[in-house]
Amino acid sequence: MTGSEEDNNAELTASPLSEKKCRGEKHVSFPPDEEIVSGFAERKDLLRDVDSITLKEIIASYKQSCEKHQVEPKPKLLEQLQTITDLHSRVRCLDLKGERLDYQACESLEELLKLLQYEFINLQEAELDENGASALFDMISYYESATHLNISCNKRIGALGWRSLSHLIQQSSCLWRLDACNIPVLEYPAQAMSRALKSSRLAVLHFEKTCLSGRPLFTLVSALKLNTALQELYLADNDLNSFQDSMQLGDLLKYNHSLRVLDLSNNLISDAGLEDICEGLKVQKTGLRRLVLWNNLLTFKGMTHLARVLPSVASLETLNLGQNILQNKGIQRLKDALIANRSLLQLGLASTKITCEGAVALAEFIAESPRIQRLDVRKNLIRAGGLMALSLALQINHSLIRVDLDKNVKKEKVSASHVALLSSSKAAVLEEGTTLDKRIQTGTGALCYQKSMCHFLQRHHGEELIGFVVTSSSCQELASASVRDEDITTTGPQERISWYPGYG
Repeated sequence: MTGSEEDNNAELTASPLSEKKCRGEKHVSFPPDEEIVSGFAERKDLLRDVDSITLKEIIASYKQSCEKHQVEPKPKLLEQLQTITDLHSRVRCLDLKGERLDYQACESLEELLKLLQYEFINLQEAELDENGASALFDMISYYESATHLNISCNKRIGALGWRSLSHLIQQSSCLWRLDACNIPVLEYPAQAMSRALKSSRLAVLHFEKTCLSGRPLFTLVSALKLNTALQELYLADNDLNSFQDSMQLGDLLKYNHSLRVLDLSNNLISDAGLEDICEGLKVQKTGLRRLVLWNNLLTFKGMTHLARVLPSVASLETLNLGQNILQNKGIQRLKDALIANRSLLQLGLASTKITCEGAVALAEFIAESPRIQRLDVRKNLIRAGGLMALSLALQINHSLIRVDLDKNVKKEKVSASHVALLSSSKAAVLEEGTTLDKRIQTGTGALCYQKSMCHFLQRHHGEELIGFVVTSSSCQELASASVRDEDITTTGPQERISWYPGYG
């Protein structure tokens, strides 16, 4: 300690008597409380004064920041800035996908984030390092820069990056979606995310291909049991198994009733794991609406567990069991439960090894269901007999508005390549192979030919497809048929939803 420091300490700790002795030599005085400055923080509302700044000034500010940090301005970013037309609202996208962002490049972005807010910031494959990620996440948090953030494929963000990301998720009042795919979420990242998710406002979380199996999943689920904000959770491609992982997922469904979407595509749940998930599913009364179990090693044996809970599940609207070997036995085991269920709107059974026998069971379900709106049976071995059964069921059903079928069915071709579109007002021609999603503006009623010998009756109102039914497997009968408006079943428009990877 220096002599001056000793004198200062002596003065600050001196008794009143010693003060009298030292009076006139040294003294310490403090300003009034209202004049004391205890800290300093820039006001975000003053920093983003868009009324007094032009786009040219924003670009110049970014270039000056790059010069200060000795980095080259990103040409891709400059091009995006040139397209901005409205500085008074959030810009649609800051797309930095594939742009290498080291620490200095991240620091240079602060001048930009001070002045502009974005709906979506895409940092996918940006090669973020630990310091750069930490700095950038802190900026995004402080300036409320994004409502949707994608940090996928950045595998080197390190402990500092995860800590800053956790703080961002906790503090942001506007961030509602985070994509963090293809990043190893091991023990520390899982702990950081767990702390954040206990109090975050995130509504959508994508954690696909993150090595989440085992203890990291346990840590994450522990937080999500208490979370009431998250509505959509995507955990595809994580090798989630039928032992501890499926038990954790079952517990999640038991205790979390705010989750609306759970996507478990491309995992290893199997029949045993499905039993654990069903234990949680049967508790869901007003929560989960969409469950995706695409490609999870399920068989017809697992459908027994699902059949036990489906009649009592009142909230589930979408169930996707595609790419599992359910076979006809599985559909038979599900049939009565599907009929008893009164919430299901969309059922995915693509690539499940169904033949005509399974299609007949589905036809029985369709005929009884008052709510089903979409059925997907693509990539199955359904021939004319199964299509006829579905056709007959659709004459009874009044809710189904979309059926997904293969465009080409081998060994069952008809000679005609076109079929006349018949309606009460006009006739037209649709080329062979017209798809269900294609919106055709040809009149009030339309019959279109498919190579699968399945014909779809469509009705249009303006530009919106509002209903269709499968009608006949005979091209000749169809060509000579007359269609009246009163024969057409119409329903309301169906909102397009996410179905499963690779399909619309």
